[in-house]
Amino acid sequence: MTEHKLPWRQFVILSLCRFAEPIALTSVFPYLPEMIESFGVPKNEIAKWAGTASAIFSLGQCVTSIFWGRASDKYGRKNVILLGLFNTMVTSLVWGFSTSLPMALIARAIQGAGNGNVGILRTMVAELCPWKELQPRAFSIMPLVYNIGSVFGPAIGGALSNPLGVDVTKPRGDSFFEKFPYALPNIVGALFFLTGIITGVLYLHETLESKKDDKDYGLILGQKLNSAVSNQIVKVKNVWHRAKGEETEPLLKHADHSSSTTIQEEDDEDGSRRKTEVAPVTVREVMTVQSVTNLVIYTVLATHSLGYDQLLPVFMHHPAHPSGGSSYDPESPLKFSNGFGINSNRIGTMFTFYGALGIIYQLFLFPPLARRYGVLRCFRVVSLIFPILFILTPFTALLPTRTSKQVAMFLIMMVKGCCTTFAFPCSTILLTNSASSLRVLGTLNGIATSVSAIGRAAGPAIGGSTFTLGVKHGYVIAPFWIFAAISIVGAVPAFFLVEGKGFGPDDESEEPSDEESEDPLLYKSGASSRRQSGVGDDESENDRVGELLSRSTTYSSIASAAISDGDDYDESEMPISASLPAEHPHRPQASRTPSGRVRTVRRRTSVPIGMSGTGLRRYSSNLGMTRDGYGTGQSWGG
Repeated sequence: MTEHKLPWRQFVILSLCRFAEPIALTSVFPYLPEMIESFGVPKNEIAKWAGTASAIFSLGQCVTSIFWGRASDKYGRKNVILLGLFNTMVTSLVWGFSTSLPMALIARAIQGAGNGNVGILRTMVAELCPWKELQPRAFSIMPLVYNIGSVFGPAIGGALSNPLGVDVTKPRGDSFFEKFPYALPNIVGALFFLTGIITGVLYLHETLESKKDDKDYGLILGQKLNSAVSNQIVKVKNVWHRAKGEETEPLLKHADHSSSTTIQEEDDEDGSRRKTEVAPVTVREVMTVQSVTNLVIYTVLATHSLGYDQLLPVFMHHPAHPSGGSSYDPESPLKFSNGFGINSNRIGTMFTFYGALGIIYQLFLFPPLARRYGVLRCFRVVSLIFPILFILTPFTALLPTRTSKQVAMFLIMMVKGCCTTFAFPCSTILLTNSASSLRVLGTLNGIATSVSAIGRAAGPAIGGSTFTLGVKHGYVIAPFWIFAAISIVGAVPAFFLVEGKGFGPDDESEEPSDEESEDPLLYKSGASSRRQSGVGDDESENDRVGELLSRSTTYSSIASAAISDGDDYDESEMPISASLPAEHPHRPQASRTPSGRVRTVRRRTSVPIGMSGTGLRRYSSNLGMTRDGYGTGQSWGG
């Protein structure tokens, strides 16, 4: 049974590409109200336009995510991801240098519309790791990267915005940071984007099957840079060893890198010529019953989860004893409008720990539990917990002391963070495995990004409006119970989901059969020859010489053919003619001596150091054919 492993190098590169996006998204929040006010917006309209700036990004994603998903299915994942990163970098700079509200809103809208990377990244994760047993860990990597970026983003935005502390209500001065007080955090964010783009160009591999064989000049350049750096390191080591009087030249040198690169380029060209045109995906292929059910669940999850998170700071900042509001009355236990009445510093501290706990859950809790109990079962459990948390939240404001309120609220936030950590990756895995094939995965994840963007825009709008209306009538529970009802609506379809099988090959199919493992040029007595010469099966593995032998059409004079009488050889030396079928075009013709004995051709070659023995060796799988028709470099005993 084959043991599968995650391609960690590609996941690290993908994480570097992803890391800049949560920084750009979350660094805006600390200075957003102040920035809106600097555009001359009245104080009583700041909240409205701040919410508009946040929602317009999600609406832009909603409009274009399907397009980006289909583009990734046609032109490749890597190209679309890099284009999205470049767009976000440029529009972030435009946002930071904005001097008017329309300019800022347009930049924010283009930023959302020009980036569909969320769905495409999920598609790449699914293509890099199609094995179900590894999907919980694989699909938790991108949320973990987002959580880490969400910790750094607000810190960058809060520390670097308005570095001169200018009064935003007054006309802007002439110096750079007086003209553009919010440019610095976006410039720093652009550096993260630039790092991600360069890393992606040089080292990120394409995962779309129809584009894997295309020549990638970025990867070729990355290989050349790696080779140059490696050569410099080797030179430094050689100088060091020479100074110590040690041997610097290895007995067996590695194959020349340039020749291997040339071979790789030729293989890529051959592969691209072998490619066939892929038919476009149809709506029926993408929108299966299970896929539609998963899309509905994912949208509802985004609505109530993000809406609740946006509502919590407002609820905790709301006065504990509002003037003109309704206090708790035992005869009307649901009618009250109390909040926490705590300041933004305390709220920020609670949310910092909230984000840090998400990282811990993502690393140590989600992968083992999801592997043990299955992603579908975990998703059903957390779907039932969400409404309970939402119903209990407003009643924390009725506790007697401020400390008890905050402790109770933080406990609820801890459970909510754990549920969110499970819900989103589980939903993503279920959605991925519901796809009819890998070729529709980019389009499906594009649709998921679009419909979830509707939820991300609707959730805060529903929470804010119902909170204002509920407090006005003395029912602070209104928005929380609405979110509870929405979460129940999302939990019901979860019990009609069927967990897909994923796209990984069966373990049995990966076990090489005898027919596949045997070289067609070996005859049946090869195994017995190995046994007679004392070469075991484990030693036959040494024939995989790897880089000691390079694919080449030249041959060594050492490996010359020897002509001898047919009755002079022993059983440990196999005639080449015996190993070739009768119809083989390169089968050597036997000739007879005057005495009537058959003369056959046998080939002796030198054996690399450490590979002693006289038995028949398996051909190396990377050897070409010479003009004589025989593989060059095979290990014959002798």
